[in-house]
Amino acid sequence: MTVIALVGLPGSGKSTVGRQLARRLAVPFVDSDHVIEERLGCSIREYFDREGEARFRDVEEAAIDDLSREHRGVLATGGGAVLRPANREHLRARCQVVYLRSTPEEVFRRLRHDVSRPLLQVEDPLTRLRDLFAARDPLYRDAAQFVIETGRPSVATLVNMITMQLELAGVLPPH
Repeated sequence: MTVIALVGLPGSGKSTVGRQLARRLAVPFVDSDHVIEERLGCSIREYFDREGEARFRDVEEAAIDDLSREHRGVLATGGGAVLRPANREHLRARCQVVYLRSTPEEVFRRLRHDVSRPLLQVEDPLTRLRDLFAARDPLYRDAAQFVIETGRPSVATLVNMITMQLELAGVLPPH
């Protein structure tokens, strides 16, 4: 089993869809953010606030390198994992990368009450999401072999869409 890595904006559904996809495929699921928090011994937000984004991205890069090499199953990455060229290269070379493409407006609708995401704790989170999307969409596309438009389908529908794409590409055996 190869690694199926999910990339996309914060709140695009990587963890939620990833858990269900792993369950469907009967493979392990790992969330790189949870692995990073275990390594740090504190929340990403605390570390981010204390050490800054650059130091966090160093820790994230090491985690993505390890997980893309060692994990067998479904991997949900952090929304900013694609910012580092090394992460995009490791993911592309070692994984089947699925970009869960959500518009900034969709993400905002889902996350407007979520205070746990450091990049969205700003005066105007929708503008922040639009800026993130503009900067990161080309990077997600660069890393990904598959793009799934999330729109409004249910999690189960998204899992079906991903599974079908992976089967058509010969990555998964047909069910």
